[in-house]
Amino acid sequence: MNRGSSSRPQTQRGVALAVVLILLLVMTLLGLASLRGTLMEERMSANQVDRSLSFQAAEAALREGEAVAAGKPTLPGGGVVGSGCLNGLCAKPDPAVVTPVWQDPTVWASAPSAVVNLGNKTATPKYIVELLADDVPPHGSCTTSGDVSPDAECSGTERRYRITARSDAADRAQVMLQSIYAVP
Repeated sequence: MNRGSSSRPQTQRGVALAVVLILLLVMTLLGLASLRGTLMEERMSANQVDRSLSFQAAEAALREGEAVAAGKPTLPGGGVVGSGCLNGLCAKPDPAVVTPVWQDPTVWASAPSAVVNLGNKTATPKYIVELLADDVPPHGSCTTSGDVSPDAECSGTERRYRITARSDAADRAQVMLQSIYAVP
């Protein structure tokens, strides 16, 4: 028997086990925080892509509405102020009406749709064409289609339209765009 050793067994204190368990818990919490941040970034990216697609669809509908306005369409009631809207074409708004035409859900219900192909997705944004004025003097030099010279002949007045396009679908981003379009 050795004199330096005792006859009873050494008691283990387990400090190493406790330290390892605490380190494991800290590493697990760091991993979960990192995963949460990654998932949030993934959602933000998906929302940005969705909004971008909706913006592109609304812009395509806006261009289609501008093409309709370029043809000087026949408006309901002959364009008389306050004649209302029909199939997305609206006469001059009545100044006494507080709510703008483009905020009226009944106008959007009958508005024409533009079919837009966005890669592997198809969107059907809507647009309305609203006459704002039909006797506006042209701003700056007047040009006609095909001739962009400053001496081009003009009728002397322009028609100005407000084109509003809206792209929205269930559980998708909603985008509304407007432009003022002048037709000589």
